[in-house]
Amino acid sequence: MSGHSKWATIKHKKGALDAKRGRIFTRLIKEITVAARMGGGDVDANPRLRTAVAAAKAENMPADNIKRAIQKGTGELPGTTYEEAVYEGYGPGGVAMMVEVATDNKNRTISEIRHLFSKHGGNLGENGCVAWMFQKKGYIVVEKSAADEETLLNLITEAGADDMVEDGSNWEIFCSAAAFPRVVERLKAAGITPAVAEVSMVPQSHVKLTGKEAGQMLRLMEELEDHEDVQHVYANFDIEENELAALAQAK
Repeated sequence: MSGHSKWATIKHKKGALDAKRGRIFTRLIKEITVAARMGGGDVDANPRLRTAVAAAKAENMPADNIKRAIQKGTGELPGTTYEEAVYEGYGPGGVAMMVEVATDNKNRTISEIRHLFSKHGGNLGENGCVAWMFQKKGYIVVEKSAADEETLLNLITEAGADDMVEDGSNWEIFCSAAAFPRVVERLKAAGITPAVAEVSMVPQSHVKLTGKEAGQMLRLMEELEDHEDVQHVYANFDIEENELAALAQAK
């Protein structure tokens, strides 16, 4: 089971996706705004904006919020100008990590991100030190209770997905970033609501963590994702289910 799926599953089980709905909307609004500023407000002519809007719809963001975010990006409405950056580094146990941010103050943000890495047994590295370990893909999680395997496989194959694998009580679906909007729309049209739906950097290999390092890794992920400037955090850790259960009880 991949570290990426582990983190997505952990968040879903903890109810964090619902508890932090406002945080998720803030991140998506930033992404839509930046995409519109860089490539224009036409969803059909701007692939990045199209993907961002699809992700927002997958989280049931109201259409008015999406429209305002686009207008802020194109300058039709006033709004903050964000700069993007990607920081790479290593977490506990040598876990490869990528942190994508959108900020109005890069100096402040990198200082705070560096502090979080150091606080939890990691360190920032040079640009390019871990990016080669990840591939950009659409990543969707559907609970097994939401659809049977054959029905789900037929739906996603017709929509252009590349692969579907079993992950405990969930199905993990992988597709190209270009196919992501189609796959999500096809699922929702069939009455299937994904537990997780995002365009992600999926790791090609994984580092297994246990004990203290596993606990440090989860705390680092949580604090990075709680940071107001962080858009996405990707990592290639792997933690066994029994280890996760022990960590949850220890909190």
